[in-house]
Amino acid sequence: MKAVVLSLFFIFFLVSCTHKPDLNGLNVALFKKDRGGCNGDRLKQIAWLKSNKMTWKGVSSNDMEDILGKPDIQQLADRNQEYYIYFLESGEHCAKITNPSQAKTMAFRFSAIGLATEITFQNGLPD
Repeated sequence: MKAVVLSLFFIFFLVSCTHKPDLNGLNVALFKKDRGGCNGDRLKQIAWLKSNKMTWKGVSSNDMEDILGKPDIQQLADRNQEYYIYFLESGEHCAKITNPSQAKTMAFRFSAIGLATEITFQNGLPD
């Protein structure tokens, strides 16, 4: 009985830690469909993404993938952190995803427990 109660508490704790962002004004379907930003549809949404970047803090990496789709690039960082990088405009990466590109990107840094802790916008990949 203790194991069941403890398991339920643990599940409740995990679910309550994740944060679902308010996406009112973002065309999520269009963002997902524009893989790599190569069609230019993500570029049209940069203003919303920048003005609502704090909305993404605390979102889990699993939820992020469900919402925005698979990241264009996924990088591992130190201390079990990782980055999800989404290209926002077309560039050299559109010919081949491994090509170096200085196109505008949005990067999400996830903590070791998988929650978004930092959202940045830059040209190319984060340092």
